[in-house]
Amino acid sequence: MSVDMSTRARSSAALVLAGVLWGTGGLAGSLLAQRAGLHPLAVAAYRLLVGGGIATLAVLLKGGTFPRTAEAGKRLLAVGGLFALFQASYFAAVALSSVSVATMTTIGAAPVFVTLAAVRKPGRWTLVSVAGTLAGLVLLRWSPEEPAHLLGGLGFALLAAAGFATLTLLTAKPVMDPLATTAFGCLIGGLLLAPVAGWTGMALPLHVDVVAIVCYLGAVPTALAYAAYLRGLATAHPVLGALSAVLEPLTATILAALLFGERLGVTAWCGAAVLVAALAIGYWRPERR
Repeated sequence: MSVDMSTRARSSAALVLAGVLWGTGGLAGSLLAQRAGLHPLAVAAYRLLVGGGIATLAVLLKGGTFPRTAEAGKRLLAVGGLFALFQASYFAAVALSSVSVATMTTIGAAPVFVTLAAVRKPGRWTLVSVAGTLAGLVLLRWSPEEPAHLLGGLGFALLAAAGFATLTLLTAKPVMDPLATTAFGCLIGGLLLAPVAGWTGMALPLHVDVVAIVCYLGAVPTALAYAAYLRGLATAHPVLGALSAVLEPLTATILAALLFGERLGVTAWCGAAVLVAALAIGYWRPERR
């Protein structure tokens, strides 16, 4: 179906907002792991549980209700399971390979999976955008010192990409409000992750800085970001949604350079430029829903 320009602009803005906010989540998650001494799986569990709790509070303040239909219940179970699968697989990929390889593989493979599943005959500009995204990620995140030969890490990264792609395709056909889907989906995902994360230790020191980081991680790059992503997907093509996720590593890389003084080489800056160009093409010539 076709959408008018104003609807496309709103959905594009929501997807861009989600990608940028996800980029701040990586830094917040790293700070939480350092300050609280938590395993990444525990960080992921707290992220989903706190984000789901904050989003649920927002739903109730807006006068919303808990899902009551069987269709809504099935959708939330699926979304929660995919949240848990994506988070667990991604952190397993990080443990078996590296952050750069896991991120590059997960974010790069997701739009490819979505394109293969959702588009019978991709348009020329879609192919250019997807190919540019892959090239930009390689330039931005690749390092010859990374242990990319570890097949286990790559396998879990591809599983995480498949989980994110499935989440994108599933939620492109909304059953309930995006905020409610985010709220209850995150809560279910967090509850599914909690038993596994509990083995690593989930004791949270109640220091002011730790609590502030947990609240930010749950509220901004989780509750707000996923609600914006699902709202944008309601009218945008799923391929464009998956492509927007590349703003996460791009934002995280730029913030690391600005806030922590990490130096980016010429190759990384070229990768950033290629990513921006690929996304611009994707938004300029999106696939029709």
